[in-house]
Amino acid sequence: MRGGVLLDDNDARTTRIKEDISMGGDQSSNSPESEEINSYESEPMRMQTRLERSQRELRRLRETISFQIGLHLTQAFRQPWRLIALPITFPLLIFKLGSQRLGRKSSSFLVEQSENKQPRNHCIVLFPTNGVGFGHFTRMYAVAKFLRKEDPSLEIVFFTPMPTLHILYADGFPTYHIAGRYKHSEMSATKWNGLLEDMLTMIFETHRPKLFMFDGAFPYRGMLNAINSQPIMEKWWMRRGSIKASKSIPVDSISLFDGIIIPGEYDSSSSEKNIHCINPIKVIDVEDAWSRETSRGRLSVPIEAKVVYVQLGAGRINDIHSAISKVLSVLFEMPEVYVVLGESMLGGRLEVQHSRLRIIRDYPNSLYARGFDASVQAGGYNSYYEMRMFGIPTLFIPNMETGMDDQLQRCEGAEKEGWGFVLRDIDKDLKKKIQKIVSMKLKPNDEVNGASQVPNLLGIP
Repeated sequence: MRGGVLLDDNDARTTRIKEDISMGGDQSSNSPESEEINSYESEPMRMQTRLERSQRELRRLRETISFQIGLHLTQAFRQPWRLIALPITFPLLIFKLGSQRLGRKSSSFLVEQSENKQPRNHCIVLFPTNGVGFGHFTRMYAVAKFLRKEDPSLEIVFFTPMPTLHILYADGFPTYHIAGRYKHSEMSATKWNGLLEDMLTMIFETHRPKLFMFDGAFPYRGMLNAINSQPIMEKWWMRRGSIKASKSIPVDSISLFDGIIIPGEYDSSSSEKNIHCINPIKVIDVEDAWSRETSRGRLSVPIEAKVVYVQLGAGRINDIHSAISKVLSVLFEMPEVYVVLGESMLGGRLEVQHSRLRIIRDYPNSLYARGFDASVQAGGYNSYYEMRMFGIPTLFIPNMETGMDDQLQRCEGAEKEGWGFVLRDIDKDLKKKIQKIVSMKLKPNDEVNGASQVPNLLGIP
C-alpha cells in the first residue's frame, strides 16, 4: 500500500528497483532486484560495445591500402581537376601509405577515445609478446610475481601470443592467448591487428584495469589502437635498450605510453621522454636457485665434475644444430667435463647423445645454475643476465639473425666486465676460448633484481 494504492508484486519490485537506483543501492548482491538492475544497466552498455566494435571495423576498412587507393581514384574521376593532378598525387599517396605501413608516418585515422568513464578496478594487464626466446615473457612473469608479493589484492591478467601458458596457469594468473600472425594461414597484418585489437578491447571491457604494461620491441598497431581508446588507464612499455640501430618503431607509439621502462640496457643518447631505467630483470634471485648438491643430484652429475651449461637458443630463426655439434665436440675432449644442454620449450627436440650429456627442458633453467662451472650461450637477455648474476664464466656466440635484439652489443659487456668472451665466428678460436672459461672461477654479481623496482614505479601497493 503506497498513497492508498495497492501495488501488485511486479509493481512493488519495480518501485524498489527504482528507489535502489536513486539511492545508490548496492548492485553487487545476488538478489533478483540487483539482477534486474544489472539487466537495465547492461543493455546500454551492450549497445555501446556493439557501436564501438562497428566503429573499429569501419576504421580498419578505411585504413586498408585498397580502400584508400580506390577512394583516391574515385575522387579523381568525380572531380576533373584532381584527374589532371593524378600523375603527381598518386605516387605521393603510395609513398604516404608505404611510410604508414613501415611506421615512419602516423595513420590518418585516429582512434577515438571511449566515453566510458567507469571506475577502474585494482587490476593490471600484462602483455608480453613472443620473440625468438623467453625474454619478453620472463620479464613480465618476474614482474607479476613481485607485484603479487607487494600487493596480493592486485588482479594480474596476462594477454600473450606465447604458447607457454601452463607456466602462468600453474601460478594462478588468468591468461588470454592470441596465436601469432604467422601461426595462421595467409593472414594479413591488417586482419591480425584487427583480431588483436578486438581481443584486447574485450579484456579491457571485462576487467577494467587501471594499469597496462607491454613488453616487446615493436608495438603492434592493433595494441596501440586498443590502449588509445582507454583514456583513464595508465599505459607502460617495458622495452629493451639493446635494439638494433637499423630498426624503427611506429612514430606515434611512444606518445601513447605514460612511461617507458628500460631494464638494464640504456643508451644515454636517447631523446625519448618519460624513461625509467631499472636494474636487469631476472626471473629468480641467486638464493632461489637449487644448491650445488641439489642441482647436480637432480642431473645425476658427480659433485667433483666440471659442469658446462650449453644453450644456443630455440633454433627458430637460425640453425643451431651445427653450432651445438661443434661446441659439444670440443667439450667432450675434456674427460672431466659434463655437459648440461638446455633444450628450449619453443624449439624442437635435440637429437644428441653422450654418456656425459644431460638434457633439460625446464623453466626456468636458471634453477640449476648453482651447479654449473661455465657456460656457452647465444646471448639472449635472460641467458646473459642470469649468467652475469651467478658469475658463471661464459662464452657467448651471439645470434646475429635476430630481428630487433642486438645480442652482439649486449654480449660485449661480458668481455668488458671480465667474466666472459664473445665468439663472432664459431670456426675461429672455439677450442681456445672454451678452455679459458672452463679454467676460470665464478664471479657473482650482487645486484638488486630490477623486477623488485617495478611496483614502486607503478605506485603499487
